[in-house]
Amino acid sequence: MKQLIAFDLDGTLAESKQPLEADMAARLRSLLDLAMVAVISGGDWTQFERQVVSRLPADADLARLFIMPTTGAKLYRFVDRSWRQIYAETFTSAERTQILTALAQAVAQSGIVPERLWGEQIEDRGTQITFSALGQEAPVEAKKAWDPDQAKRTALQRTLAAQLPGFSIRIGGTTSIDITRAGVDKAYAIARLVEHAGVRRGAILFFGDAIYPGGNDDPVRAAGIDSVRVRDPAETGAILEALIAWNA
Repeated sequence: MKQLIAFDLDGTLAESKQPLEADMAARLRSLLDLAMVAVISGGDWTQFERQVVSRLPADADLARLFIMPTTGAKLYRFVDRSWRQIYAETFTSAERTQILTALAQAVAQSGIVPERLWGEQIEDRGTQITFSALGQEAPVEAKKAWDPDQAKRTALQRTLAAQLPGFSIRIGGTTSIDITRAGVDKAYAIARLVEHAGVRRGAILFFGDAIYPGGNDDPVRAAGIDSVRVRDPAETGAILEALIAWNA
């Protein structure tokens, strides 16, 4: 059994921006008895709180849980009975202005004009700026149908990469593009986990649904971390059930 099991969130533990199902929450609670657990995703703390933390059973060992919003540019730990931010790689005001200007220009050039928006398209998460083509509150089915082959976002990603040297631009979720400082990806998150959890890289196992060339989970595999590619939360749940039973 590995000392630390790390997970992507959307598409791996839950559907996009949806709370953990009760059975997944119960499996994570059981897993925390066996290993440390980390969840790494592009969302901010409030999204993690709603999707993950609030769904865990009351007796879950939260001291063994690492919450890593904005692709690991932030870390939250449960210390002295409350959640605390341990670090944050926050943009400067100049970086923020540069990103927002380039993003507005790139979106205008792309011709991406959805028929309907659900909420704001651009969210400044302090350590990450995220563009969500259909808006932050778009329903799951609409998001899945909008860019299934990632062609729209790949074109936007190329435009942004040319305009924002020195930043990392990644396709995330089903309709989004995430922008962080250069080098901040899920491999960066794993490196920070090694530091803050005090484990060797070989003691970590990672689960993600986007472990393929260009996928936002693939940097973890490329960095040499043992990784499991899953199709969806149902497959993650089945593997966890077997893993927990084997090690109980």
